[in-house]
Amino acid sequence: MIVAGFGFRASAGLDSLRAALGLAYSGPDPDLLATAAGKEHSIALQALADEMGLNIHAVPPQRLRAQTTLTRSPPSQAAHGTGSVAEAAALAAAGPGARLIAARHISPDRMASCAIAEGDGQ
Repeated sequence: MIVAGFGFRASAGLDSLRAALGLAYSGPDPDLLATAAGKEHSIALQALADEMGLNIHAVPPQRLRAQTTLTRSPPSQAAHGTGSVAEAAALAAAGPGARLIAARHISPDRMASCAIAEGDGQ
């Protein structure tokens, strides 16, 4: 299972999410999109999921905090208890033993980030 994890600002648009995904991953479409719980209702993320025909997995805060991320963003650490929401969401949704195949990539407008994990699922 390939999971695209996203972290993004509330004002991020569909183009920001697409750009972050494009920078992080050029393989076949992922199997699932993931983000921090509460962000799954974003209009932009919903639009991307609809466009790609994918579901969105909302990762609870405790599962985000339990992931070991490559990236160490102080704002992300302060707000969510993890160094990267994108990396933590991808890893958590990809299941136990998941591994990152693409660390966090940030959209050119700095509104969204995306990381890719591979695993056996939840």
